[in-house]
Amino acid sequence: MKISIFTTMTNPEERMDPWKEAIKCYESFADEVVIVGDDFKEEFIWSDIGKMFTEGLQKATGDWVIWMDIDNIFHEKDFKRLRNSIYQNKDAPSIAFPKMQIFTPDRYAIKSIICRAFNKKDFPQITLNGGGDLCLPTMNGRLIQPGDMPKTKVPIWNYDTVFRTKKLIGHDRARYARAWKREFGDVGDRGGETPEEAYIAWYEMIKKRYKKHIHKLELDDHPKFIINKLLNLVDSQFGYDGFGIKNKTKSGLVDYLSGYKDKIIYL
Repeated sequence: MKISIFTTMTNPEERMDPWKEAIKCYESFADEVVIVGDDFKEEFIWSDIGKMFTEGLQKATGDWVIWMDIDNIFHEKDFKRLRNSIYQNKDAPSIAFPKMQIFTPDRYAIKSIICRAFNKKDFPQITLNGGGDLCLPTMNGRLIQPGDMPKTKVPIWNYDTVFRTKKLIGHDRARYARAWKREFGDVGDRGGETPEEAYIAWYEMIKKRYKKHIHKLELDDHPKFIINKLLNLVDSQFGYDGFGIKNKTKSGLVDYLSGYKDKIIYL
């Protein structure tokens, strides 16, 4: 069985993505790595994102294809378990994964359960154009629901924004706010079309989410591909201390109960 991974990246050095680390991880596991998005426009409409993801899925030639964002990494200790999960569920259309959300390297939360591996050999009609954000997997026009698919306990380690600066985050969030407005007529929950407005909305969202980051990590617990980059974080990067959130946040009883419940269920 051939397994492909596809990912997307545009100007990864400027965007401070951990792209070298991610690609090294993918190449260590998959039989094929496909990269799309190098020509993605600075100003775009929201549906362009799903089209880019679908392009990656279509270009991949594996029997099974895993979709990974460029800030997502697998742990090397999970490679064998991941391959076994695919073999054990080889007749299913998709497999759902838990996503471990990392803001600062010393803790994490279980963010969501997402379908990220697809049986392209038996279900070539799968595309990535569904859901409220027009990016989720569909088959024959119907959304593929994670609850209906087999699940693996292999987590995706998500390092979204960890290596970025305030300026870059504001710029990027504003781009996405403008794209959402072009598609849907408003900026949604992204604050506004300017970097300042978008950054403030993002920061308020992060403060709420960080309360759920109750599970502790040591540096050596992370995938080996990313450890050196985490070790060299500086205070201008979000992952250093969450722009001050780390030392100000106190999690409540509900956060702990919810966090431990998710860990027991999904990991």
